[in-house]
Amino acid sequence: MKQSTILIFIALSLVVGFSFLLFVSTLRAPEVPLLPESEIPEEEVQTETITYKNASADLVTVELPFPGAVTGKEFGIIGQARGYWFFEGSFPIEILDKDGNVLTMGIATALGEWMTEDFVKFVSEVKVPETYIGPATVVLKKDNPSGEPEHDASISFPITIEY
Repeated sequence: MKQSTILIFIALSLVVGFSFLLFVSTLRAPEVPLLPESEIPEEEVQTETITYKNASADLVTVELPFPGAVTGKEFGIIGQARGYWFFEGSFPIEILDKDGNVLTMGIATALGEWMTEDFVKFVSEVKVPETYIGPATVVLKKDNPSGEPEHDASISFPITIEY
């Protein structure tokens, strides 16, 4: 009797898991008109609490954490970026302390086909040093394998690390 109960539980778990994956795969990023890179202002522009450098919300957005959020020492970053923000399916992320020093660096990974001009969802897991508590800045950088400064772009916003 126990073995059949376990098999039923496993079968139900597989059905629920597959249904969830099917639902998630149907989610689409909103259609946003593409702004040519040549029209992006080169100076830093601050919108609300997000600072855009050679970038705009038309190129990259973050869903979590939101600007001003209070996080723990381990947290995820979720958002979407145009495919050309990625190189080989990723782009760099930095977490800075209150003085602008790098607390940790990470990688945002595309959750879909990144060789596109459309938005591509991304995720990143971040872990800051156990000893740090206080204000911090999340910086998402367009991957720039050329190293040429004119191709650099980033967005940044403040958070607070408390627990």
